[in-house]
Amino acid sequence: MNDKIKWIQNNMVKKSGTGVSTELFSKKEINKAINFHRTFPDYQPTPLRQLDRLANNLGVGGIYVKDESYRFGLNAFKALGGSYAIGRYLAQHLNRDISELPFQVLTSPEIKEQLGNITFATTTDGNHGRGIAWTARQLRQKSVVYMPKGSSEYRLERIRSEGAEAEITDLNYDDAVRMTAVEAEKHGWVVVQDTSWEGYEEIPTWIMQGYGTMSAEALEQLNNIGIEKPTHVFVQAGVGALAGSVQGYFASLFKEDCPKTVIVEADQADCLYKSALAGDGKPRVVGGDMATVMAGLACGEPNLIGWNILRDYSDLFVSCPDWVAAKGMRVLANPLLGDPKVISGESGAVTAGLLSSILLDDAFKGAREALQLDEKSQILIFNTEGNTDPYKYRSIVWDGELPSGGR
Repeated sequence: MNDKIKWIQNNMVKKSGTGVSTELFSKKEINKAINFHRTFPDYQPTPLRQLDRLANNLGVGGIYVKDESYRFGLNAFKALGGSYAIGRYLAQHLNRDISELPFQVLTSPEIKEQLGNITFATTTDGNHGRGIAWTARQLRQKSVVYMPKGSSEYRLERIRSEGAEAEITDLNYDDAVRMTAVEAEKHGWVVVQDTSWEGYEEIPTWIMQGYGTMSAEALEQLNNIGIEKPTHVFVQAGVGALAGSVQGYFASLFKEDCPKTVIVEADQADCLYKSALAGDGKPRVVGGDMATVMAGLACGEPNLIGWNILRDYSDLFVSCPDWVAAKGMRVLANPLLGDPKVISGESGAVTAGLLSSILLDDAFKGAREALQLDEKSQILIFNTEGNTDPYKYRSIVWDGELPSGGR
């Protein structure tokens, strides 16, 4: 297995005004999602961790970690997308606008009577499925969750604890998505998936817009400490729905002055990196088992909505072996004196591991120069999950699984 980080500068970036529209992720659209999320009893903005000592050590102006391990008590960001998509679906079903259906109304006996019983189905490595199960339970509906082979038994049980029917299949992620769609058609379930394909784009768009709450909160938190916007954003990608949401939001807000954005994938599931490498603007697919410790990124087929945005606005695509994620987990869990500790799982920490590698290793001088990373850089990264599998977390952070550099 290749244990080296691979990166490519995006040669497909369009000049200002010529890329695909980012209107779906405008401030107006994302505010609809924020306003919906704010009606949930458990809603609170997740913290933005300021790592001043790490930034000084790495020679940049600032490093800021949006810590989604606090989101809705679920230890991951995913419920943002699932809850908004389900809310939008129910609003459409009722022929009403989402602004008319805050949490208190959606959970009322009157609305439940109008809706009847609806089952929401999804495929997940863990975090998205738990978010769907949690939302369905909160809104007094049902959920069915399928997981790809190799999924964590601990994550399976957490999904079941939210009331879902859930099982681990013998399929990889993308094949499990197809199976879920077939089962949903057979049983009359509603598929809530952030993977998009021809004829299935509305719900993935709503999911991506729901993720926008995280970016909007982060920007407001940066503004509150005197930073107008980040100069750089590092964001991880599986199918590219989260990354497309983040990129779309910042590109919509800042146009030609958009922060330089780095898209980070697991090297066993680097469909976006391979799409960028091809250079023709067309998405590429990665097959096989996609055996990576970054379970949340083990997706081989791009979300087409996300890919189009990333193709047109992102600056660098990076393919990372597992040790990069492990390094990031250790960097965040063992901060320099004075910095806050951040508990981050494998998929959540890969950007921190990559950032430290790029800034410290002379092998990445070209990447540093391409990104113009220097002492003025203000860098935003997203911790998308906490220790959602505590056994794997301890194996890496305590016991030294996956040493840095792949050695």
